[in-house]
Amino acid sequence: MNHFSVIRAHPPFKIGFRMFGFFQRLIPITDPPQVDGHSVTPPNTLLAFYWFYVRQTRWLYASLLVTGAISASVDTLIPVFIGRVVTLAGTSDRVSALHAALPVLLLLGGAILVIMPSALLLDSLIRHVAITPGTTILVRWQAHWHVVRQSWPFFQNDFAGRIASRVMGVAAPIRETILSSIRALWYLLIYASSALAWLVSMDWRLAMPVLGWFVLYMVLMRVLVPQMRDRSKATSLMRSLSSGRIVDSYTNILTVKLFARASDEDAHIREALDRNLTTMQAEMRLDSIFVVCLNLLNLSLLASTSSVAIWLWYIGALHGAAIAVALPLVWRITTMAGWVAWEIASIFENIGAVQEAMLSIAVPHGLEDQKGAGELVADRGEIRFQDVSFSYGTATTIDHFSLTIRPGEKVGLVGRSGAGKSTLVNLLLRFYDLQSGHILIDGQDIRQVKQESLRAAIGMVTQDTSLLHRSIAENIRYGRRDASMEAVMQAAREAHAHDFILALEDWEGRRGYDARVGERGVKLSGGQRQRIAIARVILKNAPILVLDEATSALDSEVEAAIQEQLDRLMTHKTTIAIAHRLSTIARMDRLVVMDRGAIIETGTHEQLLQAHGIYADLWARQSGGFIGSDAPAQAAE
Repeated sequence: MNHFSVIRAHPPFKIGFRMFGFFQRLIPITDPPQVDGHSVTPPNTLLAFYWFYVRQTRWLYASLLVTGAISASVDTLIPVFIGRVVTLAGTSDRVSALHAALPVLLLLGGAILVIMPSALLLDSLIRHVAITPGTTILVRWQAHWHVVRQSWPFFQNDFAGRIASRVMGVAAPIRETILSSIRALWYLLIYASSALAWLVSMDWRLAMPVLGWFVLYMVLMRVLVPQMRDRSKATSLMRSLSSGRIVDSYTNILTVKLFARASDEDAHIREALDRNLTTMQAEMRLDSIFVVCLNLLNLSLLASTSSVAIWLWYIGALHGAAIAVALPLVWRITTMAGWVAWEIASIFENIGAVQEAMLSIAVPHGLEDQKGAGELVADRGEIRFQDVSFSYGTATTIDHFSLTIRPGEKVGLVGRSGAGKSTLVNLLLRFYDLQSGHILIDGQDIRQVKQESLRAAIGMVTQDTSLLHRSIAENIRYGRRDASMEAVMQAAREAHAHDFILALEDWEGRRGYDARVGERGVKLSGGQRQRIAIARVILKNAPILVLDEATSALDSEVEAAIQEQLDRLMTHKTTIAIAHRLSTIARMDRLVVMDRGAIIETGTHEQLLQAHGIYADLWARQSGGFIGSDAPAQAAE
């Protein structure tokens, strides 16, 4: 039995572990509140945003108010205990005085030695064992749960690093704002109120300086705190901008290296850091003013209370033991107020961080499933675009587009860049909603089915293949989470990826299907990433297949081998293929030529060549080995 086992076996340690375990289980990590299957969007006003998360564990925060009130109240008994001892020491009849004072001294001592430590222990268990880890993970999980269900355009319009920073960083400031308020402001309020009651009980005039201090303290808070809040928010925004730019630079480090733009990146990031520095300096200037003003106020309280106490003693209205009680009480208020000053600075720095995080978290979902949306049933795989129109901004991208793709039909989309091919696929996947028209799969309007079920019925291989920073097996199994390892390997074989996978080894010595691929798959070549993506779609085996430049990153030999597998994969599947390399889609059942969001030609490869239209022109340019110049087209003719 090792030393740790001996410790765990000892009864006191068993009790301790059980006690910690009890408090650790007080906050279950749950999904955010939902209505009709949709997560409730966190409010976009500050107090409501705080309450959205705090209310889920409000009883624990309320218990801290109780323990804090007990600790602060008992804290005021220490000067009272000292005063009683001073009074006892000044008595000539020691035996009688001790006999008379002993019950009160024991009562005060018991409160100080038993009640206060017990309250502090309970406070620490709630604060550090329950709230700190529990609420941190709860808020992070619920914020992520909401953000990850945002529409695709949401993530296109911001830095991924900044969104992640806000999601991960919002929990601590929410938690610390409440804890600091209870720890500092609430404690000070209870202590000062109790101290005021003791001072009034001795002589009401002793309480006057404390009341005056309270008034001036509130004025100071009213004048400076709003400015501290605003400057803290500005600092948080600039810090987030700096973080976003740095992450963007690291993510695109290959581009930075290839174009030798390190100095440009330095300037880009330095500009954000300089702005961050300016906002931090403004915030710290205000903090300094606040601390100086508060210290002057505290010193004034100590001086004025001492003066009143000495004057009362001088005129015989107060005995020396009362002064021994009054001055420590007031001194404790002043030292506590200085501590509160730093806590307030922290509180409003946290408030600024929360306000900045709300820009990404307190955002309604751009695309929601309709109320009562059902599961898509795609038995046949027919796709119908009915008078579809869509635009990203003022320029029309898809204009009254109508097309029916029969079950099992293989259709190639052809057109120059910007013709609307990829936009059409994004609309099919419902990454965007239509301005007008309908898209139907087996007669079901895609706006009336759940997005998850829609995308589960579509397998897609994109030109810009991105892999998760996980193992090869996990990336392939993303196509079907319950797939066996044998099914994963078979899909890899069909994608001609099995052999190179077996030869892989990552930086930690993991080999083959266990090897990690790096962020976005950077440890693999473009062709290797593409083959993993194809294996993933093969494993998914969805009834509808979309190939967007699926073989663009492959060399000719591998492309020819994989094309056979893709032909087999497309069997009995409705397929939409996009390719600028026309030879890869010439065998499709039908080709649809697009320009400016509309269909201008349609037919088989042979029919379109005979029509001598845009497709024939594009084919001639590529057959001549030149893309986009007039002379080779003439030569081909």
